[in-house]
Amino acid sequence: MTKSVIIALLVGGAYLTVAVRAFADDRAVDAKKLKNPIPYSKKSISQGRSIFVRYCTGCHGNDGKATVDVVADATDLTSPKLWKNGTTEGEIYKSIRDGQGASMPAFKTQLKQEDDIWNLVNFIRSLWPESMRPQLEPDSPSSEKDKNKSN
Repeated sequence: MTKSVIIALLVGGAYLTVAVRAFADDRAVDAKKLKNPIPYSKKSISQGRSIFVRYCTGCHGNDGKATVDVVADATDLTSPKLWKNGTTEGEIYKSIRDGQGASMPAFKTQLKQEDDIWNLVNFIRSLWPESMRPQLEPDSPSSEKDKNKSN
């Protein structure tokens, strides 16, 4: 290889690295801007808990503390201050949907309904220390009507 080809490859590789990092940074900013359309309510937390039990306990344990020996670096969901990939509701949503490398698989094929992922986000946030949790919102009036119909 000639010296000019090697220089061209190095410059091209450096440019590609910068472009990939900029793209990743843009995606992180976009994730931070995502807002949960599902209110943080008892109903949503309960629905999220059902999803958690089905898909998440194998790595994160029943209590979310990740003391299960299956995955050594699973995140302790009860300690958001230690999280590496962000704690906004959008960042949590993105981590669940798209995964986080080898340690956290993507769940977009298992959880096809966006509401399921958002309910799971609400459940995960309910595991946080009380001082860090969002304020609980009342269940929507339609869910109260549904509850009264079943009585």
